[in-house]
Amino acid sequence: MRIIAVKTLREFWESHADAEQPLKAWYKEATDVRWLEPNDIKLRYPSADILPGNRIVFNIKGNAYRLIVKIHYNTGIVFIRFVGTHAEYDKINAETI
Repeated sequence: MRIIAVKTLREFWESHADAEQPLKAWYKEATDVRWLEPNDIKLRYPSADILPGNRIVFNIKGNAYRLIVKIHYNTGIVFIRFVGTHAEYDKINAETI
């Protein structure tokens, strides 16, 4: 998959150092696969939440952080929409961000 807005991940781990390695690991795995449908993601990430609008919520670092992406399965592009703490996640609408 091609990841758009990696800068968002980097900016987050610069202020949350404990998220750096888990986010880098997620990025490496995501760029090495081709997800064709949400079930492909659930096979590897059973705790991921599938949302309307091709959005996926990943738990990062043992559920310490949340990562929301929007996937265009037909083009193989993953757009980073949000990365943050649970408190920050609770303040947004994951289905529209």
